[in-house]
Amino acid sequence: MEESSTMPDTATPSAPAVPPTPPVPLAALLAREDLALRQIAGPSGPDTVIHWAHTSEMADPYPYLLGGELLLTAGVHVPEAAGQDRDAPGRAGSVWDAYFDDYVARIVAAGGAALGFGVAPVHDTVPRALIEACDRHGLPLLEVPPRTTFSGVARAVWQLMAQARLAELRRVTEAQQSLAAAAARPDPVPSVLRQLAQRVAGWSVLYGPDGAEIATAGRKQAAETREAMAGLARVVRPVVSSGAGRARPAGRPAPSSAADTVAGTHLAAYALGTAQGFVLGVASPRRDPGDNTIASVAAVLLSLLTGEHQSGDDAARSSALVRLLLGAAPETVAPLLGAERWLVVHARADTRTPSVPEPREGGRDAQGSVAASALGAALGSALVDLANGVVRVLVPADREPAPQPGWTLGVSAAVAPHDWPAADTQAARALARARATRTPLLCHGERTGLADLVQPAQAELHARTLLAPLSGAPALTGTLRAWLSLHGSWDRTAVALSVHRNTVRQRIARCATLLRADLDDPDVRMELWFALKQVGQD
Repeated sequence: MEESSTMPDTATPSAPAVPPTPPVPLAALLAREDLALRQIAGPSGPDTVIHWAHTSEMADPYPYLLGGELLLTAGVHVPEAAGQDRDAPGRAGSVWDAYFDDYVARIVAAGGAALGFGVAPVHDTVPRALIEACDRHGLPLLEVPPRTTFSGVARAVWQLMAQARLAELRRVTEAQQSLAAAAARPDPVPSVLRQLAQRVAGWSVLYGPDGAEIATAGRKQAAETREAMAGLARVVRPVVSSGAGRARPAGRPAPSSAADTVAGTHLAAYALGTAQGFVLGVASPRRDPGDNTIASVAAVLLSLLTGEHQSGDDAARSSALVRLLLGAAPETVAPLLGAERWLVVHARADTRTPSVPEPREGGRDAQGSVAASALGAALGSALVDLANGVVRVLVPADREPAPQPGWTLGVSAAVAPHDWPAADTQAARALARARATRTPLLCHGERTGLADLVQPAQAELHARTLLAPLSGAPALTGTLRAWLSLHGSWDRTAVALSVHRNTVRQRIARCATLLRADLDDPDVRMELWFALKQVGQD
């Protein structure tokens, strides 16, 4: 093995980092015609890269370099004795050679990637001894012509780095999308491994808790590489109850990821988050800045796909569902879910926000299900239902919902489990009003009103008598309720009910005829609203 390392926790699969800015190939900078740079010494090739440009006229730049720089200098620091042609009469060549040899050696020791020498305004040409010193120490030397400023070179480096970063981010984004699509296929694990191997131009493997290869994809690897990868997997595999995994000294938990290099092939192993001993291995001929991010995304997806054992919360939710299906009352099931009072949230994707997929009819499309689950996670609940384009989430009352980008939300009042159906209706109405008023989040109002001053039985009898002409016509009743709640706005009511505004006008006119009431009279509207509130749960 040529090198071995354990990655820090910041690179764990649970939190993929944004790929760092890729370095700039020196050849790309030399190809810029506007700079007219010329390499006159040192090695050349695609392996020479620079991370930034730095200007310094210090005789010893070592303390000021971080490594990877293109150091730019006009030779102001060169002593006069060394700055003359060493072959000129009366000049000591040893002074010349010693100065530049020490200068270049210090740059190389500091990790400098290349040296750029400006031939103006101090020197007419690049000193020959500097060229020889760069050749001797293997440091690329560039001649910077008089018309090219050092700031122009630095700006060009920045531009090339920005282009490289944009390209790397685009590559990572496309890889994330393809991995997510692969995870939704009927054969998700092999599909994810194939996509990962393709994106890193290498080989991917999934190890089981016993260390056996469950599935592989990509380019075949030599026996030496496969053996090294298996060894790396043992490093990150946790000790599980079945005895799989390698024992470790007490107090030394397994790292979440590790890296190695064997015969020029870069290896990386990631412990999957299921704590069952599954490990993802990735081998690639090179290690680009975004490859770790891509592999981390694949590790997250495979962690979900290999999570065969339910967590305690999953088991509780499953138990609650079974009990409800077998006839248990909601209030007896609620303790399993961990809260006494609940909010019901109804949500629709904002069609003006293309980043959130509109859930399809029946909620069976993979994209819609993923979006619904993500919304539930953002609201702090895994109790999510998606049907007919509406996402319904049951949220503990102590977790106050906040507006979510790309969604329109309607929230019920906090209720006990036996009032879940009523809260469902409240959330539906709040969502309708939120959509009509283009409000990201709207909560059902909960305050004492005039209705609380009337005995419930008398109020209900009065409401049913007043609304009797509309009985058997739920479309008319629903339209009247929405129209009154939106202050008689035709357009907003049409949006809330997803019908044409002329349909709203026709229904309201029909209500006025059946009720024999003037719906322009505010007293009539108030009385009808009071009645609709009393029979609102029917």
